[in-house]
Amino acid sequence: MKNLLLLISLSLFTGLLFAQSEGPTMDFEFSTYDFGELAAGDDASVEFTFTNNGTKPLIITNVKASCGCTTPYWSKEPVAPGEEGTIKAKYNTVGKNGGFNKPITITSNAEPSTTRIFIKGNVTPASQSDGVPEKKQSIVKQEN
Repeated sequence: MKNLLLLISLSLFTGLLFAQSEGPTMDFEFSTYDFGELAAGDDASVEFTFTNNGTKPLIITNVKASCGCTTPYWSKEPVAPGEEGTIKAKYNTVGKNGGFNKPITITSNAEPSTTRIFIKGNVTPASQSDGVPEKKQSIVKQEN
């Protein structure tokens, strides 16, 4: 009787493991990017790369930033199993001062259906020349 209960429990556990792995997944190389120090007016962008390690195509239905200062861009086409997709985030530093830690919420058909990635950094006042803030471009692509 104990062997029968053990066999049933093991079968249920194995079934749950396989049921979870049958759908798409969203596995990021990193989930938080730190821009470090930025001057107000700098352009700050980062590209997050993820892999669908599941068995079905991954479909991103929405990517939403927590405020208007962050603009997300994402892969609109389904990401096949074993393939990579990207989510880009651009943070607008104009008129900002101080630290920031912004979540970006991703909704997809993966399990879990909602995933969060983060950008953070610190914006300092830009140097002034002729009353116009200096503008630099700081586009960052993740390294493997």
